[in-house]
Amino acid sequence: MRYPLLVFDWDGTLIDSARTIVACIQAACRDLGLAVPDDARASHVIGLGLKDALSYAIPGLPADEYVRVVESYRRHFLARDPEIPLFPGTRAMLSGLRDRGHHLAIATGKSRAGLARALDRTGLQPFFAASRCADQCASKPAPDMLYELMDELDVEAANTLMIGDTVHDLQMAAAAGVSAVGVSHGAHPKSDLIALVPLACVESTDELTLWLSQNA
Repeated sequence: MRYPLLVFDWDGTLIDSARTIVACIQAACRDLGLAVPDDARASHVIGLGLKDALSYAIPGLPADEYVRVVESYRRHFLARDPEIPLFPGTRAMLSGLRDRGHHLAIATGKSRAGLARALDRTGLQPFFAASRCADQCASKPAPDMLYELMDELDVEAANTLMIGDTVHDLQMAAAAGVSAVGVSHGAHPKSDLIALVPLACVESTDELTLWLSQNA
């Protein structure tokens, strides 16, 4: 086993939520009469902590507006959350990897409460040995999430693989000295992921499952 520890991003990697997140950012801006970011700008921030995401998606956002935007975003997201599906094949992939003996973990821009809700709704909590969220330590692309996960699970960087759909995931992996695989069915274009030279860039969960079975 080359990579005993497999660390997954959540939104856009395991669950098909990128379009929902974009729509909710845009809806929150409309609610408050703010400039509405286009799809490309709104999708670029997926994977970041919410504060960092909104700062980029809404340039010049006044500090006193931040709480109102967050509240509006969360209201829209929670209304849609129950309908967001896992990517086809996700549950089977995770089950197979766990049965092979891999440690599975999550590094996400979601809050701890948001991830707990998502894991409970999808029933995926039992697959994961550990997780880190953006309100627990420095957000992506800082390496802190990976450092803490590797420390908790006692796995070296050379034996850890990060899997994600954004440049933030791949940059975090590089900063932590960890290999990475990109998935292009989420938030960021395949060309942007390939530019960061991951070990591979796959287009579906089925392709990811096959790659991991042969290389992880």
